[in-house]
Amino acid sequence: MAIAAEVVATTFLKLASGEGSKWWAYLIVAAGYLLAFTMLSLTLGAGVPLGIAYAVWAGAGVVLVAVVSWLVFGELLTWQQLLGIALVVGGVLLLELGADHGQPVIGKAG
Repeated sequence: MAIAAEVVATTFLKLASGEGSKWWAYLIVAAGYLLAFTMLSLTLGAGVPLGIAYAVWAGAGVVLVAVVSWLVFGELLTWQQLLGIALVVGGVLLLELGADHGQPVIGKAG
């Protein structure tokens, strides 16, 4: 839910800015970011580590906004950008796969 709200809010920034901006889009931007941060906070409160929660939230947001921009606004995705998307997805997966699921490897937990 946090990721979806952030993607909607970021997408509506396009409508809220520039020439021909729509005033009502700011309401969706504000509501979307408020919901996104609230849901992220609840996720952290449920015990998901900050590094993992933020990596998944930010990484998925970057990838989804790029795809939505391509689909909705006709923005280009070059092969370099597609490679970057693949690297972001890979990085988030590696962070999750290497996450502390009960036993700390480096540093102190808690």
